[in-house]
This record gives sequence, structure tokens and C-alpha cells, in this order.
Amino acid sequence: MSFTGFTNDDFDVFKIDGLDERMDKLKSVIRPKLEELGRHFAPSLSSLSGDEMFPHVAKHARRTKNPPNDTWVAFAGNARGYKMLPHFQIGLWETHVFIWFAIIYEAPNKIAAGKSFENNLGKLYKAIPKDYVWSGDHTKPDAVPHSQLSKDELYSMFQRLQNIKKAEILCGYHISREDAVRMSPDQFIEKAEAVFRNLLPLYKMA
Repeated sequence: MSFTGFTNDDFDVFKIDGLDERMDKLKSVIRPKLEELGRHFAPSLSSLSGDEMFPHVAKHARRTKNPPNDTWVAFAGNARGYKMLPHFQIGLWETHVFIWFAIIYEAPNKIAAGKSFENNLGKLYKAIPKDYVWSGDHTKPDAVPHSQLSKDELYSMFQRLQNIKKAEILCGYHISREDAVRMSPDQFIEKAEAVFRNLLPLYKMA
């Protein structure tokens, strides 16, 4: 099987009530697609980044009550896990697909990464495309467009990453549900590849 693209059925999984019911559908409908994306992008991200990249499809194993509102495949330079490392992600909420570079709160090198971003503030502010988005919390679906951020606001995000224990930083691209459903598998792969290339400077700095 190769990646077949996203459909409305994928997004509708997040409307299903009940943990077991939603997890069953998530495993049968979305997970095979994320596994395919994992197989596709691990080699190209390895050659882009210079680090061997391993795909990690979200298992949502710790959940006992609330069904997941999003799911993803993450790519990191460790076969055992990704949360402690700067990593890339492709995933979906009910409303959109996200393609991220992420440093989440478990990462021990957050302070050094934040410092590095801060030192390259001018370069990053110019280099990140205007229609990309930033987030400080991977558990929420909303994000701020780069075009709406001042340089000072971006500086504050980098400062926060260094000074606040729970702070996170994510930068990437959102594709609305409507657009994602319209894209052919090849168009989606092409878009994701372009996004990862544009996010590479953040990975290198981190």
C-alpha cells in the first residue's frame, strides 16, 4: 500500500464518541495512512537533516477516558522515542492537517535551542514563509500565522522556550480539511516535502 491521500472519513473519526470507539476507527482508518507517510518521509528527512530519522506513529496508549482529538506521525533521530528531541510531525485534527517542526516540553535541550533561535531571530523572521504558523502548545489546534507576528513577539516565544518549564515551540503549515481532501496523494507528498525543507533551518539550529 502507498499513501492514498486524506478523505472526509479520516477527519470524521474525531466526531466519534467514546474512547474505544474512536480508537478503533483511528487505528483502522487513519493509522495505516500515517504509517505510510512514516515509511515515505523517514528516508527523505534522513537525507535532508543528515541524521537517521525514525517514524513514530502516535499510540495514545496512556488514555483511559478522553478520546484523542488529534493524531500524528513524528520523525526523530532516535528509534525509541521522539518527545525528548527536536522532531517533525504530520498529523490531523478534525479541522485541518498539520506539518510541524516541534520542540515539546519533554525536550531537555529546550534552553539551548531557544538561545540558538534567539541568536538567529532576524534570519528566521525573514526565512519562514508568511503563510506558515507558530504555536506554543501542541495540545491545541490553533496557531498564529507568521505574517501576524512581529519580530518582538517571535523573540518572546524564543525567550519563553528558555525560561518556562512547560514551554513548547512548533512551526509549520496547516492545510484545511477542505484543501487536504481535494489534494491528490502526490500533491500532499509534494507539499509536505516543501514544508520540511523550509523548516530545516530550525532543526539545524536546534
